[in-house]
Amino acid sequence: MPRSRLSVQTYIDGILTGNRVILSQAITLIESNLMSDNILAQEVLQSIMPHTGKSIRIGITGVPGVGKSTFIESFGTLFTKENKKIAVLAIDPTSQISGGSIMGDKTRMENLSINKNAYIRPTPAGSSLGGVARKTRETMFLCEAAGFEVILVETVGVGQSEIAVKQMTDFFLLLMLAGAGDELQGVKRGIMEVADALVITKSDGENQKNANRAKIEYENALHLFPSKENKWFPPVLTCAALQNQGMENILTMIEKYIIHTKNNDFFITQREKQNLYWLHQNIKDVFEEKFYQNQHIKNSIEEYENKVKNGNILPWQAAKLLWNMYENGLENKGS
Repeated sequence: MPRSRLSVQTYIDGILTGNRVILSQAITLIESNLMSDNILAQEVLQSIMPHTGKSIRIGITGVPGVGKSTFIESFGTLFTKENKKIAVLAIDPTSQISGGSIMGDKTRMENLSINKNAYIRPTPAGSSLGGVARKTRETMFLCEAAGFEVILVETVGVGQSEIAVKQMTDFFLLLMLAGAGDELQGVKRGIMEVADALVITKSDGENQKNANRAKIEYENALHLFPSKENKWFPPVLTCAALQNQGMENILTMIEKYIIHTKNNDFFITQREKQNLYWLHQNIKDVFEEKFYQNQHIKNSIEEYENKVKNGNILPWQAAKLLWNMYENGLENKGS
């Protein structure tokens, strides 16, 4: 075991007593790509699972510039004023060119980051969205076991990360800008279909009229979508987070949603479906990892990549041949 690693029991005891230093170390363990760390992390997770599931999980998304950090800082402070412990987990996309973080760190939420009832943890996405989403979900479990009652999961709103966040949270909130053209919000249509509420941000001053107009437009648009399984119609609200305007209304609305979905059993049903979703995602991840680690594949993948690149073979044909090679390798290994 690396010198910097603790024993499984030390991690467990530290997490369950709310020790933030050990919680952070455990999260680092989960984020590690080392096999020894992965084994240790899974032991810790397995042990703390009975202490998870008691928080309210809220996903928050929106295009860059919509004011997510300002919103989360203001919104999170509402919970801390009620003496509730809140954890903010940010799926932090990483530049594929430089490898650097796009969103930065918790300095984006200066006041919340020093609040004794708040804990902020960005997770660099790197090249694997599936990997970071899984690690964010496991981090969420650690935070729940450490006593955090509200988990906010933030995503940048520029791709498929919204679907992953939707599949790990109880309530999915979409932040929108008033007066922004479709070129800035090209992802909104698909996300609107899965959002539980829309909030138009920066609705103050001269922008108030635009916000009210956008509110009506989005309400009309939402009526065109099919009814939701949870029998909840997504409302459209406005806010000005910097001025703390409209934030209480959003909190009240989410509380109503939680009561509504618990009363009709959708709350539990959704979490059960999410567990199954992550089971199948993890199966895919395991297969993909084993496939690319296979020595036969390592020896042949470049050859088939070149054939596909040059148009000598169709991608699906190459994939089928490589899979046959993988299967034959397993059979020969077993014989």
